[in-house]
Amino acid sequence: MVIRLASKGRRFTDPDSVPGHRTALVLGCARTLSNGRPNQYFLHRIRTAAALYRAGRVYCLILSGDNHRVGYDEATDMRDALVDEGVPADRISRDFAGFRTLDSVIRAREVFCQEKFVIVSQRFHNERALFIARAHGIDAVALDAPDVATLGGLKTRVREAFARTKAVADVWLFGTEPRFLGPKVMIGDLANGRSQGLGISGGVLHQPDNR
Repeated sequence: MVIRLASKGRRFTDPDSVPGHRTALVLGCARTLSNGRPNQYFLHRIRTAAALYRAGRVYCLILSGDNHRVGYDEATDMRDALVDEGVPADRISRDFAGFRTLDSVIRAREVFCQEKFVIVSQRFHNERALFIARAHGIDAVALDAPDVATLGGLKTRVREAFARTKAVADVWLFGTEPRFLGPKVMIGDLANGRSQGLGISGGVLHQPDNR
């Protein structure tokens, strides 16, 4: 209940209704399932993030995922999929140390220097991410990607119940920090020394792509 309350009034389901932000944080997951089939959670997140960018509600994206073993790279898989969806590669930054939701959310501020951003994932995941963000003084909202109504989706919900208990303990009991931080990373135009021209006009950060 406490996690759901933390997200009240901060979640959106329509990209056009999301207030303009400079950055979106897309939370990673595996591109394919263990049986080799496409992961619908991944596909929905990618399409939702691409729609948010095309609507002109964000200027750049941080793709945060796990990269703990050779041949498994959530951030690069997301980058490749978003480029296929028409998002320019130079608007994308990859975070290879997003081992957990807590790591992804806190690193967006501490490493990528973003004080406020839009989180993109499914509703259950966004609620937990917003709880973590709020507990750490981060001004975040979220755009919900469609959920997955399959047996795999049911298993994910069971795991989520344990993940929520751990998130509350991490925040309120243990003060858990990301596994890795590291040097600051400048993204988008700031990385190229061009910080001007990024003001919000009518909540839009770049010209919407109406293709």
